[in-house]
Amino acid sequence: MSRAADSSAFNGDLASAVNNFFNFPETLEKFVFPSRAHEHNDNKGVSSIPVDILDAQKEYIFFMDVPGLSKSDIQVTVEDESTLVIRSGGKRKREEGEEEGCKYLRLERRPPKKLLRKFRLPENANVSAITAKCENGVLTVVVEKLPPPPKPKTVEVTIS
Repeated sequence: MSRAADSSAFNGDLASAVNNFFNFPETLEKFVFPSRAHEHNDNKGVSSIPVDILDAQKEYIFFMDVPGLSKSDIQVTVEDESTLVIRSGGKRKREEGEEEGCKYLRLERRPPKKLLRKFRLPENANVSAITAKCENGVLTVVVEKLPPPPKPKTVEVTIS
């Protein structure tokens, strides 16, 4: 084996080792907290940001941290009449003073290039009454609940 081939194989292994070192906390977290596996999506370039969902008396409220994204970067839609979809094709803006050719080894403080979350809404969700707002890096989506169906009346019939 030539020295050049040896060197490139080592560099590949070194790059892999460095990458594994930086990703170790996520690997450990997946093992310790398997319910959080959705946060580390294997879809290239698509991030699955954690969401808190509150089941309030008259509505469902979704809270999602989206630091650095503006309301124009985020799209909230309903697909197939019962699936809430939150997505962003947001592009990261360069930091002031950041050089054109530089490459990050780890990028966590800024929003991902793309994010996508889908939620199956319950039957009592009013898909015609959904509102969303994005303030201070938090997206809040409110889905109103439909009123409960009226309870059937019981009429007593007298027997003659």
